Amino acid sequence: MLARNAESLYWIGRYVERADDTARILDVSVHQLLEDATVDADTASRRLLSVLGITPPDGSELDVWGLTELVAMSPETGSIVSSIASARENTRVAREVVSSELWQCINAMWNAVPERQRAARRVGPHEFFTFVEDRAAMFAGLADSTMSRDDGWRFLVLGRSVERVDMLVRLLMSRVGDRPTSPGWVTVLRSAGAHDTYLRTYRGALDASRVVQFLLLDRLFPRSVFHALQQAESCLEDLDRGPSARIGTGAEASRLLGKARSDLEFLQPAELLDNLTGRLQALQGTVRDVGEAVSRQYFHAVPWIEWNNTEVNL
Repeated sequence: MLARNAESLYWIGRYVERADDTARILDVSVHQLLEDATVDADTASRRLLSVLGITPPDGSELDVWGLTELVAMSPETGSIVSSIASARENTRVAREVVSSELWQCINAMWNAVPERQRAARRVGPHEFFTFVEDRAAMFAGLADSTMSRDDGWRFLVLGRSVERVDMLVRLLMSRVGDRPTSPGWVTVLRSAGAHDTYLRTYRGALDASRVVQFLLLDRLFPRSVFHALQQAESCLEDLDRGPSARIGTGAEASRLLGKARSDLEFLQPAELLDNLTGRLQALQGTVRDVGEAVSRQYFHAVPWIEWNNTEVNL
């Protein structure tokens, strides 16, 4: 498998997940700003921008539409439109190894952006966010149903899983220090697409400890940090499978993911809120280091990656 195709698939996974997660976070935040007049729009908007790693503009107060234009509709790096454009370009580059259905989905998504932006300005920003979330879900479903479980699919899922960890950790970082019963924890759950599943799991009981426990440690919820780390680790194990993988973990990215996953797996839930900031910062560092390690090992270190399909025995 060509390294450029592997890199494109990895970044397709990351960019689609980034667009999806950003739309979810922004959708919930904008609803909150529109419904609760007691919330200071400028402060809340700048807090959200810091979560997303976007530099806020100087000298002007932000409102709902200013936030939406900056994060959702502008071509600036980190915006939803920028993520969709990057995902489409990477899909075009890797056209030979992705299904026609995937290409049609992301291409149609990109071509529909201008019309959806106009609709959002007419009827409200929720129109645009829902469009992005629906298309991202369609893309994920098509990837799972039309791609063989070979190295191409593994790079796509690896990128998606790594980005999911990063975005969820950023979301949790924004609420560190909030009161255990703060409404902000409901915002976190809704932004992560976890609200209904959380309520069914904990019978409606809401507090910070349980929210953090669910989003970090839950083994069954597909958007939890633990589940995403486990999925990324599984993809790398299959990618690294070979004679040199019989003893230990040779790849740096696999080692980093395994350590982060085991640190969470054997953590006592009662200790979860102890030094939560340090724990989340460590996870952010792991995501950054994993991205660099994957890039060195697969994309820039060698010109060719053997296509390995462990599911098929000829």
